[in-house]
Amino acid sequence: EDPDNMNNVVHMKDSFMFRTHACIVFELLSHNLYDEIKRNQFRGFGLRSVRAFAHSIVVALNTFDRMKLIHGDLKPENILLCDPTKSGIRVIDFGSSCMEDEQMYTYIQSRFYRCPEVILGLPYHTSIDMWSLGCILAELYTGYPLFPGESEVEQLACIMEVLGVPPRHLVVESSRRKLFFDSAGAPLIVANSRGRKRRPASKDIMSALKCTDVSFVSFLEGCLQWNVTERFTPEDALQHPWVTAEAPATNRRVTPRGSVTPRGSYGGSHCQSLAAAEPHGTPRASLRATRLVVDKMGGAPFA
Repeated sequence: EDPDNMNNVVHMKDSFMFRTHACIVFELLSHNLYDEIKRNQFRGFGLRSVRAFAHSIVVALNTFDRMKLIHGDLKPENILLCDPTKSGIRVIDFGSSCMEDEQMYTYIQSRFYRCPEVILGLPYHTSIDMWSLGCILAELYTGYPLFPGESEVEQLACIMEVLGVPPRHLVVESSRRKLFFDSAGAPLIVANSRGRKRRPASKDIMSALKCTDVSFVSFLEGCLQWNVTERFTPEDALQHPWVTAEAPATNRRVTPRGSVTPRGSYGGSHCQSLAAAEPHGTPRASLRATRLVVDKMGGAPFA
C-alpha cells in the first residue's frame, strides 16, 4: 500500500480475466529513462538531474530492501517518468522479481546492468539492484553504458577493466569460473568483435566517466563493489553526501548535458533547465550504434 505515492513504485489500478488471460491495469506514465537518453542524443544529463533521479530510485529500492524483494531487472527502460518534463519516476516491471528467500531464477538482470555475483553463478540478494543502480546513474550522466559488454565474457571483462580483478574468494566459489578465468585464476583476455581486448584495472570510474565530481564518483564506487557486504544498501545510499547535498525534489525539470536547448519533447518552459548545461564529449559511435540496435530489439540485452 502506498496511497501517498511516496515509494516511487508503479501502482496497480485493477486486474481482470479476459479469454483466460490475466490482465493488469497500471497507472498511466510517461517515457522511460532510456527514451530520455535517446531524445538527448546520448549526451547524458547534468548532475543535478542525475541526483534527482538517483534519490527517487533509491527510495524505491529502500522499499524493496525492507520487503526483502529483489527487482531483478533494474535498467533505464524499467524506470518511467511520471511527467515528460519532470524528474519524478516510477519503477516498473516485476517480471523477474522474487523474494530473497524464494528465488526462482539463477540467471537474471539485463546484461549491461548485471552484477558480478549473477555472472559468476554465486548466491545473490537485494544488493544486485544497487549494482544496477550504479550502472544506470553512470549511463544517465554519460549517455552510454558504463559496462557495454557484447557477451557475458566481455561483460565481466568490462567490469574488471574499471574495477580490477575480483577478490580471490569470489573466483574460487564461482560455479562458472572456467568461462572467465584460467586454472590459476587469472582473467582470460579475449578480443571482442572489433578486436578490442580489455585489460583489468586499465582505467577507473572517474576516467571512464570523464567526471571530476569526487562525491558522485564516491557514490558510484559504493554501488559498484565486488563484495556485497561492502556494497551500499539503499539506506547507505540515502545517507551519502552526494544524495544529501540538496533537498530532493521530484518535480524538477530534467537538464540535458551539452546543449542549452533540450531536444525532442523538451521545449517551451522546459528550456529553463535545472542547471547550466555542462560540457561533454561526443559518445563513442560504436556504443551509440549498439544502443540503437538494442532499442530496435526492444530494450537492453538480456543474454
